[in-house]
Amino acid sequence: MLILTNNPLVNTKASIERQHLLAYHPVTYLQVLLLARDFVHQGHRLLTHPLSGSVKPNETLYKSIGISESPRDGLCFDSLRLIEDAIAAFKRFAPRDREITPQMDSDFQLVDWTLLQSAFSSALTHPL
Repeated sequence: MLILTNNPLVNTKASIERQHLLAYHPVTYLQVLLLARDFVHQGHRLLTHPLSGSVKPNETLYKSIGISESPRDGLCFDSLRLIEDAIAAFKRFAPRDREITPQMDSDFQLVDWTLLQSAFSSALTHPL
């Protein structure tokens, strides 16, 4: 699995564990979704849902998405639909203008990491 993420905690933990390839980009949540869409257009498949968990896209800063390590033949329309729907959902939520404390930032990182960890085993046996 290739993990696309903007989460510094995922970058640290996944680099230490070395179980999956990692593409860390210090960008916005939306930019991670757009990056995933670019990979899908190249033939990669989504292995984790781009809107996993119950955290709304405007409530957190971090997103990690598992995709296939290499592209396959042809465009996967299921993966494309999922990522396009996630981008549309993100754009439906108004941005929240609030101060993010260091504790909140740490919590957001941990929630994203925990969701990704829970997806590892099922994503490899039951891809989207």
